[in-house]
Amino acid sequence: MKTPPAAPSFVLVAGEASGDLLGADLIAGLRARFPDARFAGVGGPRMVAAGLEAWHPAEDLAVMGLVEVVRHLPRLLAIRRDVRRRTLALRPDVFIGIDAPDFNLGLERSLKDAGIRTVHYVSPSVWAWREQRAEKIGRSADRVLCLFPMEPAIYARHGVDARFVGHPLADAFAMTPDRAAARAALGLPADGPVLALLPGSRLGEIRRLGTDFLDAAALLARELPGLQVLAPMANAACRAAFEDLAAARAGAVNLRILDGQAHAAMIAADAVLLASGTAALEALLAKRPMTVAYRLAPWTYRLVKGLGLLKVDRYSLPNHLAGRDLVPELMQDACTPEALAASLRPWLLAPGLTPELAEAYARIHRALIGDPGHAAAAAIAELIAAR
Repeated sequence: MKTPPAAPSFVLVAGEASGDLLGADLIAGLRARFPDARFAGVGGPRMVAAGLEAWHPAEDLAVMGLVEVVRHLPRLLAIRRDVRRRTLALRPDVFIGIDAPDFNLGLERSLKDAGIRTVHYVSPSVWAWREQRAEKIGRSADRVLCLFPMEPAIYARHGVDARFVGHPLADAFAMTPDRAAARAALGLPADGPVLALLPGSRLGEIRRLGTDFLDAAALLARELPGLQVLAPMANAACRAAFEDLAAARAGAVNLRILDGQAHAAMIAADAVLLASGTAALEALLAKRPMTVAYRLAPWTYRLVKGLGLLKVDRYSLPNHLAGRDLVPELMQDACTPEALAASLRPWLLAPGLTPELAEAYARIHRALIGDPGHAAAAAIAELIAAR
């Protein structure tokens, strides 16, 4: 009698809330294919609820900033050694590093050299920063799972197997978001101008951009006395920092600071002013006009430009995905309150997308739709079948 194949095992490592969401969805996709599979590694509460045997909590890897990383480096290296030891002992069918490239890529390289199949889920931004990194990533991962449709072609140029699986945010927004419902949920009037400010999810971003964002809102409020300003904050630390900046401008802006609720705030707004990053993609999916701003620390900007590390002329995801200048980008010295206010003023005076912009947004939204958990699970199952 033929012995049935053993249930596969998987080690997954995710280091922050977004990775925890992706990991939980992936576990569900893999569980649908392999009902008796074992899942172990590093993850957050959603991955644990989905069935992960957590060797370490995801929050142990969530360290931001050079100083913080250096301070926690011994602990992070100890966790990585422990995960490597446990993975080699388990010999899983596949190791899956979910984002967290600084932690995962080196670990993946070591495990791949030891004969374990490796997958890296969420490509680093090779389209913006040093495309040659794609080849290095390929030395770490047998397969790269990408959230953006233009990324596999970049990897293919470097001989790396990469698959587009869809972007989870594309399913988080309706193709036609309900502005009236969002306003009602936030207790806003159905009519009247609303501006959303999203100066970033890190303290450094709040400090570099918060003042200019608030000053731009104050300039607009002088012209539009009924303007309401929403500022959804990513966490308590960002809220406290932004509140300190806003306190110096008390009365200049009708400001409401929110805990989270960024998607609702975007959908409710007539225009969005945001820091370059994932928020720009979210504003596109919310189908809202936006201005994208960013400012690096001066020495960092000089270093990046001097070494030629930044390889694109367009910084924001909407513009890169469109392949043209779809939304305004005001970076570094161009990021002034006056320039920010000027770029937003037309959208607040005459709310609503132009037909051309609405079609461009919808086209990108449709291109990003997939079923990431099941598509990623299918790509991983192929690796198991090919052994």
